[in-house]
Amino acid sequence: MRTYSFLTVLLWSCMFHVIHMMPSQKRTNKHSHSERITGLSENGGKTLHRTKRGWMWNQFFLLEEYTGPDTQYVGKLHTDQDKGDGNLKYILTGDGAGSLFIIDENTGDIHAAKKLDREEKSLYVLRAKAIDRKTGRQVEPESEFIIKIHDINDNEPKFTKDVYTASIPEMSGVGTSVIQVTATDADDANYGNSAKVVYSILQGQPYFSVDPETGIIKTALPDMSRENREQYQVVIQAKDMGGQMGGLSGTTTVNITLTDVNDNPPRFPQSTYQFSSPESAPPGTPLGRIKANDPDVGENAETEYNISNGDGSDMFDIVTDKDTQEGIITVKKHLDFENKMLYTLRVEATNTHPDPRFLHLGPFKDTALVKISVEDIDEAPVFSRPWYLIEVDEDTKEGSIIGQVVAQDPDITKNAIKYSVDRHTDLDRIFNIYSGNGSLFISKPLDREETPWHNITVIATEINNPKQSSQIPVFIRILDINDHAPEFAKYYETFVCENAKAGQLIQTVSAVDKDEPPQGHKFFFELVPEFAVHPNFSIVDNKDNTAGIMTRRNGYSRSKMSTYLLPIIIFDNDYPIQSSTGTLTIRVCACDSRGNMQSCSAEALLLPAGLSTGALVAILLCIIILLVLVVLFTALKRQRKKEPLIISKDDVRDNIVTYNDEGGGEEDTQAFDIGTLRNPEAREESKMRRDVIPETIFQIRRTAPLWENIDVQDFIHRRLKENDLDPAAPPYDSLATYAYEGNDSIANSLSSLESLTTEGNQDYDYLSDWGPQFKKLADMYGGEDSDRD
Repeated sequence: MRTYSFLTVLLWSCMFHVIHMMPSQKRTNKHSHSERITGLSENGGKTLHRTKRGWMWNQFFLLEEYTGPDTQYVGKLHTDQDKGDGNLKYILTGDGAGSLFIIDENTGDIHAAKKLDREEKSLYVLRAKAIDRKTGRQVEPESEFIIKIHDINDNEPKFTKDVYTASIPEMSGVGTSVIQVTATDADDANYGNSAKVVYSILQGQPYFSVDPETGIIKTALPDMSRENREQYQVVIQAKDMGGQMGGLSGTTTVNITLTDVNDNPPRFPQSTYQFSSPESAPPGTPLGRIKANDPDVGENAETEYNISNGDGSDMFDIVTDKDTQEGIITVKKHLDFENKMLYTLRVEATNTHPDPRFLHLGPFKDTALVKISVEDIDEAPVFSRPWYLIEVDEDTKEGSIIGQVVAQDPDITKNAIKYSVDRHTDLDRIFNIYSGNGSLFISKPLDREETPWHNITVIATEINNPKQSSQIPVFIRILDINDHAPEFAKYYETFVCENAKAGQLIQTVSAVDKDEPPQGHKFFFELVPEFAVHPNFSIVDNKDNTAGIMTRRNGYSRSKMSTYLLPIIIFDNDYPIQSSTGTLTIRVCACDSRGNMQSCSAEALLLPAGLSTGALVAILLCIIILLVLVVLFTALKRQRKKEPLIISKDDVRDNIVTYNDEGGGEEDTQAFDIGTLRNPEAREESKMRRDVIPETIFQIRRTAPLWENIDVQDFIHRRLKENDLDPAAPPYDSLATYAYEGNDSIANSLSSLESLTTEGNQDYDYLSDWGPQFKKLADMYGGEDSDRD
């Protein structure tokens, strides 16, 4: 077994560090303990045993911000395994290894490669180890040590804000705290006085002071007034090293504002004010403004105005303008120059938010005298009332005086007045007025039921000055007179069942009256004297402005009497009593066992129940319309019927039809008019083809006239070519060939149009004698075999 020696690390530092080196903390010595590691050794796989030892490390200080020409020497790594032959290699790892701290891998010397700033990092933890260059194995376990940066006074104090803003109420006592400023120093507060800050005031004396340790700014003078000076600028200095010489310092600015308190009462700039007002000024008219000055601001300057006394306190008023803090004097009541020409007011201005701390300074209010003179003007006439109400009976005679309006000139001159009615308010000219005394009278009859109220306007005008006029509303109420008789409330459709019993209620009637008696309506119902004892019906007054119609016998027959007329007299209870007679029509109807009407009168015997006359008339009109439509449709079909092709015996058109398709056979007689060939000009007209009925009318294309060509065969070929190339030509199911036979054909006519006039079967055997050209026809029409086929 081979035993390896342990790594010994030596840290060498400069003399300055040796002198000032202080162990800050020590690791506890660890007792040795053995760890068994099994593996293959260089001697052939023998088991190796290694024993670890604990080490004690000290902290070392390294000066920050080093500015020397050489790098700072930190220390040296060394192990007793190092024979000085260069076989060992020292390696440094951890914070800043390779960048801030470099190691000589041969000697183990450690240097600081750059300037170090404690404010950026004050502690570095490094690890060192030694390895064999040949085998790459560690000859000692990795060891850890600490380098702590030693602080120097290289940072000045800095305030948390460049500019502070603060406020304090005016009139504050000495020593009142305003604001606290704070400065911090990035240097190490645990080492020396580099971070010990002291505050002082550079600007702002003698008004303010600052606590040197806490930085609290306080007032230094009593009763500072905002009205004298509102803004203050204070400069505060913070210096480290406890304020000693050589310490670094920083400054900040503090803007201090004195806030307002209510320490000043309102004051009127003058003791007396003069205003004037025309006597015609309506209530609420502003006459002028007054203001009591208050050097305070905001709510401390809010002022309330009121009239404390004076002979015009009931004629004028004063209100406060919240925006301008002015008092606005207004007219409270109508002024009268003839009654009083001058008023005197005592106006008081008072702070609305007094401060109890300053009440000793005096009352926070002020008073002023206001004089108001009334100016005389020519006023319009004034009526004795603001409006008039006149009541008149609706039967009042024309020309009767119903009331009077009175107006007078309020001026001293007392000008004469004339009266008139505004005709815009009395278009029907029902009322009129005497211009001299204002008496109203009726010009036309009144009718309360038509117009119960009349609202007119009367105008009063000065005779000497027509521009001065005034008007007044006059409300005329028309009182009711019992001049209308009551009548049925509506038209009643009354019926009685044929199977009705005596004493049965068949109808309840009520009445209405256009009049409006003060005690309300009260109607009475009874039969006319001629029918006081009616054998069929009776009436019962219900005492509630209604009456019931009752039957007086059992059973009614509509065949004998289908309708009964029952006259009823309706009375009211007003004076004079009015009455009217209303006739109730009662029909006799057939009803079911429950009394539901089924049919009434004789006409109901023929018509279905439940159909009214209007419904029957509508049904009858519908039937008539349908009949008219059928007749029109039939007439149109007859007009569209094809006219016969053969009109006379001489008008014969020949067909030669091939039957190798779904053609019409020999009954297809409506062929092309051969007469067109004899008269080519007729071809140029727009005619419909007559051999078929086309579904769509096609536009016939016009071509150049060809009647100059006398060759009929050439004409036919051209027409066939045009129709073959025409895309609008319909594909009809028959092909007609046209040829001009000339005169006196030996074959006579081949047409079968006249075959219908002959009786029995025709003999077509002669077709076989005509030659091979007619063999097809002979096969079709010749013999019985052909018929069977």
